[in-house]
Amino acid sequence: MSFWAGKRVLLTGHTGFKGAWAGRWLARRGAEVTGISLPPEPGPALYDSLGQDHLAASHMADLRDAGRTAELVRAARPEIVLHLAAQPLVRRSYADPVLTFGSNVMGTVHLLDALRREAALRAVLVVTSDKVYENDTSGRAFAETDRLGGHDPYSASKAATEIAVASFRRAFFAEAGIPLATARGGNVIGGGDFSADRLVPDIVRALMADTPPEIRNPGATRPWQHVLDCLDGYLTFVQALAEGRALPEALNFGPAPGTPAVTVAELAEGLYAALGRPPTLGTPAERGPHEMAHLAIDAGLAARTLGWRPRLSGAETLDLTARWYAGFLAGEDAARLTDQQIDQYQDRTP
Repeated sequence: MSFWAGKRVLLTGHTGFKGAWAGRWLARRGAEVTGISLPPEPGPALYDSLGQDHLAASHMADLRDAGRTAELVRAARPEIVLHLAAQPLVRRSYADPVLTFGSNVMGTVHLLDALRREAALRAVLVVTSDKVYENDTSGRAFAETDRLGGHDPYSASKAATEIAVASFRRAFFAEAGIPLATARGGNVIGGGDFSADRLVPDIVRALMADTPPEIRNPGATRPWQHVLDCLDGYLTFVQALAEGRALPEALNFGPAPGTPAVTVAELAEGLYAALGRPPTLGTPAERGPHEMAHLAIDAGLAARTLGWRPRLSGAETLDLTARWYAGFLAGEDAARLTDQQIDQYQDRTP
């Protein structure tokens, strides 16, 4: 029987891109998933396309509301918690830094404060970001022992979240014997992402409008990975914590060590090729607020301590992403496309 069968899982951010994939995958593993999240952004959303039938409960709520958060946590009686809810966009963090810090830091604090009173709790995983590190622009891959920091409000809010989690771990969770850890994922792509100011959704919208996309910072590099590889890391980590394995308090999840850096322009050209379209990048978009030119993370510790490694190469990541969008744009059912890719992923040898 699957570890997840019958487990009461609290999933925050279940209406977002990663959250929608996570809720579907957990439910297919037999988990009883309760979601807490803000409503999805206007426009297409994977959460809306998948429906809610696979979820035990779905609550639209703001984690900045401490009272409502505590009420929903009590009702869910969670055994496992995967905290994905966040304001996840760098450019939006410049436009609204107060909301960003409130959602990312205080939303997490309110959740953890409610969770520390839950008797059935077995493990909590808080997802932060690959951007929690003080980026010295050297292009080197950051490891879990590197200094935390952040130039933009988003990155700084996630670094602050790491500090808040560490405080709750020491003050409350360790004494209660409940594992509380953080996961730092790379830049995730995959079918069903329609967020603003993200490369793949911008390309898909441009294809739908038959216009060239505006590409910000074409020479920038990021640790790209498929959403299923990233979620596989999170689920493997929190399961191992619940099973009592001694593991680091934070782990990076990204491309395999030694994977060559891929620029924004190279990823865009690769996606067009995977979709069978000639590359049409247009002119670079206006730069706007400061964003780091280079970012990489070292996922070696996850391999050594957890035994986790990404299952997909860069080419396979692009192929899966392109096939999902190609099917969706051709009118295929989003839930069927998503389930097919989950099954294909699970059939691969880790």
